[in-house]
Amino acid sequence: MNPTQHDFDGRTILVAEDTESDFYFLERSFQEFDSAVELTRVCDGVEAIEYLAGENRFSDRAEFPLPALLLLDLKMPRKDGFAVLQWIRNQHGLRGLPVVIFSSSAQTQDIRLAYDLGATSYIVKPMFNDYAALVRTVAEYWLGFNRAPDFSGNGHVTRNALSPPALEETE
Repeated sequence: MNPTQHDFDGRTILVAEDTESDFYFLERSFQEFDSAVELTRVCDGVEAIEYLAGENRFSDRAEFPLPALLLLDLKMPRKDGFAVLQWIRNQHGLRGLPVVIFSSSAQTQDIRLAYDLGATSYIVKPMFNDYAALVRTVAEYWLGFNRAPDFSGNGHVTRNALSPPALEETE
């Protein structure tokens, strides 16, 4: 898989989450924080891989662009988050994709395994009333200050949707 810059959208966050209420709180908090951020949900690990690979119903990259960030639940049906993470890190064109584990598990072995498999960050899901603060922090860092990997192969750094203009690279 060799994604092109055209396939990438710095405003899209892919959320691999099977629990409706967890997605609802995320979506609501992101809408309150920044309406320019587009959350796209997949409900299990197989769908996450199909989305990232641009397969089956996700083949249209104009409709389903590569995300700037993946929020990945661990405990999902069909294929768990660990398997998805391992698959991502074995895909040449996706190795640099920021993958933030978003799990209810605070178990040491889950955290360790996630990082061993290449997780970029690990967040334990908050109580419903703490989602707004979490979303603000995640969005400001991952979509603002963080620089995305170059999916196009042209050697340039991609500015994400919320990057402050003062931080933009000059060419």
